[in-house]
Amino acid sequence: MYDWLIVGAGLYGATFAREMTDAGKKCLVIDRRDHIAGNIYTECLEDINVHRYGAHIFHTSDREVWDYINRFCEFNGYVNSPVANYNGRLYNLPFNMNTFYQMWGVTTPDAAREMIEKQKGGIKEPENLEEQAINLVGRDIYEVLVKSYTEKQWGKSCKELPAFIIKRLPVRFTFDNNYFNDRFQGIPIGGYTAVIEKMLDGCDVRLGVDYLENKEQLNALAKNVLFTGCIDEYFGYCLGSLEYRTVRFETEVLDKQNYQGVAVMNYTDAKTPFTRIIEHKHFEYGAQPKTVISKEYSTAWTAGMEPYYPVNDGKNSELYKKYAELAKNEKNVIFGGRLGEYRYYDMDKVIRSALDKIKEIIK
Repeated sequence: MYDWLIVGAGLYGATFAREMTDAGKKCLVIDRRDHIAGNIYTECLEDINVHRYGAHIFHTSDREVWDYINRFCEFNGYVNSPVANYNGRLYNLPFNMNTFYQMWGVTTPDAAREMIEKQKGGIKEPENLEEQAINLVGRDIYEVLVKSYTEKQWGKSCKELPAFIIKRLPVRFTFDNNYFNDRFQGIPIGGYTAVIEKMLDGCDVRLGVDYLENKEQLNALAKNVLFTGCIDEYFGYCLGSLEYRTVRFETEVLDKQNYQGVAVMNYTDAKTPFTRIIEHKHFEYGAQPKTVISKEYSTAWTAGMEPYYPVNDGKNSELYKKYAELAKNEKNVIFGGRLGEYRYYDMDKVIRSALDKIKEIIK
């Protein structure tokens, strides 16, 4: 008999399994995919660690989380500095003095602030993403670098999306292309899969196992269950389906050393169907003779597809609250992670949530 059946071998499940194993608990980790690590899974192609499910750059200001993840890997010091491509014109991201110079030709912070103030349009309390973006960086940058990219990513008009989504993006009046404001940042040397392998050391792991198709038999193996899948799927969509976005990838091996000169190139125009191209070798400063690129297409999720991130608008948030109430009545079952908690978590927040949940359980 296991103490814990952990459904999902991604970052939340692996963190939970590691801590419970270290606390002397016996854990069985299952996943319906044929590999561990969930969406942070990396595989080696042409001696390049390829992020199969999209780019994952670890960043945090949480010292405890940073020290925790460093138990399982060494980071390489990569700094995320993406470039935006709008109809062939290139702009630095996030929004900084390089961007303002490329957009308007301004060379001082005062001149940049003046341009933005002129374009704000008197919006004092932004009610949606469009208004929030214009309030942050003005209409020019919104139209060129935010609008179409965001609408491709979310499948909704910026006027329909909540303002908080854009609040994650830094706006700097310095020549600083570092996308994140966090103190710690990097890519694990050797890829994320190796990190999860170390975290799961000492646990029993079974892959290709669908928990919801074998729920009764699997529940009989353990005293408690951690479920990291979609909370609405767990309850058979009895209250209706929550909304998710999924991503389709077109990955190619190219017989050239360097395709785009940067790890992440965002395509912010409406006519380009994909949102970005990832050139994986640049995450680890690769000099291999070939390169691997992935084009990302953001699409609506339907049952049977992999859900990547929740759509945290008002309607979905209210529906999630109803599922969360149902979850409270599930005996010996807890829900966690991006899908189980229906939250748009970064990786460090996934670890933080798991560590906090474990402290709560042990207490």
